[in-house]
Amino acid sequence: MIWKLLHFSTFLLGALASPTPSSPLTTNADRGLCYIYNSGRSADCLGRQLESVPWRQFPSTLEDIDLSYNKLQAVHADDFVRLPRLHILKLQYNNISHIDNDAFKNNTLLEHLDIFNNSLQEIPATALTPLLNLKELYMSNNLYKHATLADSFSKFVKLSVLSMGGSLVMGLKKADFQPLKNIRLQGFAIKCSSNLSYYEPGSLKLIQTKQMGFDMAIDKRPNALHHMLRDLANKTFSVIQFRNLFEFMYYLGEEDIFQGLKYVKAHQLIFHRGKFNENLLRMALMNLQDAPVKRLRLQYIDFARSPTFIDGGAGSSITDLALDKLDLWYISNPDVLRFDWRFTWFNKIKELSIQHVYFNSVPCDAWIEMEGVEFLDVSNNRLKNEFIFNQRCHYKGTMPNLHTFKLNNNDLTSLKDLSLLTREFQQLQVLEFSDNKLGSAENSRDCVWQKNITQVIAHHNQFVSEALRCLPTTVHYLDLSYCNLDQLDIGYFEKATNLKVLLLSGNKIKFIPSNWKSPSLQSLALDGNSFGLISQASFRDMPQLSHLRAGNNPYHCTCELHAFVQDTMSKGKVNLTDWPWNYRCYHPEALLNTVISRYLPAQVACDVRLVIIISVATTAAVILILMLICYIFDLPWYTKATYQIIRAKYRAHKENGAGESGTFTYHAFISYSHSDADWVRDQLLPCLENSRNPYRLCVHERDFMPGRWIIDNIIDNIENSRKVIFVLSRHFVNSEWCNYELYFAQQRAIGKTFSDVILVVKEPIDPSSLPSKYCKLKKMLSTKTYLEWPQQDNQQAFFWVQLKSVLGKPTMTREGAHSVKSRTSSVGGVSVIELPVEDRRPEIAAPKADKDEEHKIIRRHDNELSNQRQIPMVATG
Repeated sequence: MIWKLLHFSTFLLGALASPTPSSPLTTNADRGLCYIYNSGRSADCLGRQLESVPWRQFPSTLEDIDLSYNKLQAVHADDFVRLPRLHILKLQYNNISHIDNDAFKNNTLLEHLDIFNNSLQEIPATALTPLLNLKELYMSNNLYKHATLADSFSKFVKLSVLSMGGSLVMGLKKADFQPLKNIRLQGFAIKCSSNLSYYEPGSLKLIQTKQMGFDMAIDKRPNALHHMLRDLANKTFSVIQFRNLFEFMYYLGEEDIFQGLKYVKAHQLIFHRGKFNENLLRMALMNLQDAPVKRLRLQYIDFARSPTFIDGGAGSSITDLALDKLDLWYISNPDVLRFDWRFTWFNKIKELSIQHVYFNSVPCDAWIEMEGVEFLDVSNNRLKNEFIFNQRCHYKGTMPNLHTFKLNNNDLTSLKDLSLLTREFQQLQVLEFSDNKLGSAENSRDCVWQKNITQVIAHHNQFVSEALRCLPTTVHYLDLSYCNLDQLDIGYFEKATNLKVLLLSGNKIKFIPSNWKSPSLQSLALDGNSFGLISQASFRDMPQLSHLRAGNNPYHCTCELHAFVQDTMSKGKVNLTDWPWNYRCYHPEALLNTVISRYLPAQVACDVRLVIIISVATTAAVILILMLICYIFDLPWYTKATYQIIRAKYRAHKENGAGESGTFTYHAFISYSHSDADWVRDQLLPCLENSRNPYRLCVHERDFMPGRWIIDNIIDNIENSRKVIFVLSRHFVNSEWCNYELYFAQQRAIGKTFSDVILVVKEPIDPSSLPSKYCKLKKMLSTKTYLEWPQQDNQQAFFWVQLKSVLGKPTMTREGAHSVKSRTSSVGGVSVIELPVEDRRPEIAAPKADKDEEHKIIRRHDNELSNQRQIPMVATG
């Protein structure tokens, strides 16, 4: 029902308007051309500057033609004769002054004809006669001098809407609308001259319509209104509109010209434009108190105080105006609200809308008088905090029935003042304050709201995140769109446990908090913000969420976003209402403006579990392959050996740099057990002494000086050798002499490094199994790198490379007094040492001093020495 009223109001305002709107802008390319569309059934020729109907361009299948806003001057018989299917023809806003009588003879299916605002001097009754299917006829605002309809109009039994008249119609006669007496219309509008000269009573009595519109000024004939209302009495209308009732002057008479209004049965009464003063408005309202009118609208009214207005006290006030709705729109003077210096006329209004009146304050008594108001809309005014909320006013008990309060588009800045104003409105549920300046931190503290508020609409304000705490927490619906929010106060949403719909479109929110909890939220709008990341965790704590609008954000196309989209699409729990075209990639640059639905990254790139499985499998395979290679090629042993060679070369280089490379008789002193002598003789000596660069080695079987004490030989030869090689084995551990050689080598190393001691492990030895007296050896085995004699033949060559690397380059040794070059031969099991001719020197006699300790050692180890090949001692005397 309401939409029908709004539609007819629009029809009345258009059909009865006098000014001619300017034509739509056209370009030279558009002139003379019509756009044919809808499979040849429609033609758009609007605003093409046409001076004649381009009928040659029209296909015979046309059903709808729009030729409005052109320069047509006439309609000829040939213009539409080839269009038998024509249903709609729009010719308004041209300059048509003539229509041929047979112009529509072949258009019998025509249902809608609009010739509004042309230059016709006579109603084209003959031309309209064939149009028996006509339903809507708009022919007002022409140059008719009378409004008399021809008898042929009685045949338009399907007619539902008719507008007629013009600025030259000086009045209405009783017979003018006689042909319409048997036709029931939905809408009828009549326009007369601004200087109405006559109105015959009964002129409108035959009109049967639901919606009635008048565009006539009764400035000089105010009594005509009385006859018009009498003609409308005892009829039922949905809408009656008076346009420009007093166009040029205010009514100054004392006669109540609205007296007949109490007998008019209309659901809505509209006064559009015209001049009203206090007296005229009071007359209308006094009669409306007794009329069955439910809705009243005053719009675009030029209101003024009456210089002769007499306030008769409480008896003259409007106290019984019971309306379902009162609209006061675009009133020129805000005094209209208190036209009789009281607000009592609002007392029984259920819905009150005061817009574009531009008042800036509300007196205290106004709130008291509006006790019956259930819906109050004071949008589009100039209300300020200090004027709408007056601390001197007592608001307790005011507005007891108000459930909806709208304050959109004012100058409000304080949420606190707004909360103090509305906290006494016990029934308040819906609060709107969009397009204000609310939301600053300093004016959004200590708010106390009515607990019944369930809906807050606050879009287009200037909110900071701290101001959210000043909003009512009882809301079910909250609109904070376009409020310049750059972040969210999560604490507020945790308190707003009943929130079901939240609109945050068009803000500057940079990120979605991962701990955003809103247990009841069902619909969320986040489109047009500044965040680029969104994931499954973003809305994890919103179990009821079913509708999400999050397009038009600068999304970073990542695996996380892809996972969110896939999860949302597959589960179907959350419906992305603006998917897919509003979701585009902003980053990376290569994907700029790519629709996210087409962003399909590889599964391997996004599935973490798959990446882990592949990584683990690949790593395991590489390890197995390396282990296999190590097993086949004995790689660990070669690696360790190479490391030892490098370390040896580094130490040699370091010693040379430190000046520790002195001149020695032997390159190395070999310490070994008698049981390992074969290995020394067959393996070690040939490899080192018979190589291309031979080493000079000292072994006790060959190189000890005859006739000297064994310990002296050991000490001197160790001191005269650059390196000392210990051939370690289980037999070495059991040899007392080997232990002494090891001891002397350690004593020699005091104050130096142990780099001149080389340990060769001939066979595996467990350091923990060594006797306690070999603590030094234990320490060396645990702290010093040693060489192991490999049992595999293929590794032995590398062993010699390691050993030679540790020994260093075989440089020239000094020819000392004790240097000898011996050849060892076995004759009858006795070792004979032959001195070389070139190194023959006098034998040095052993000292005559009694070395008791040495003799004790020799006697203690006779058994061991008897098992060795003896070196003949030559004592000199």
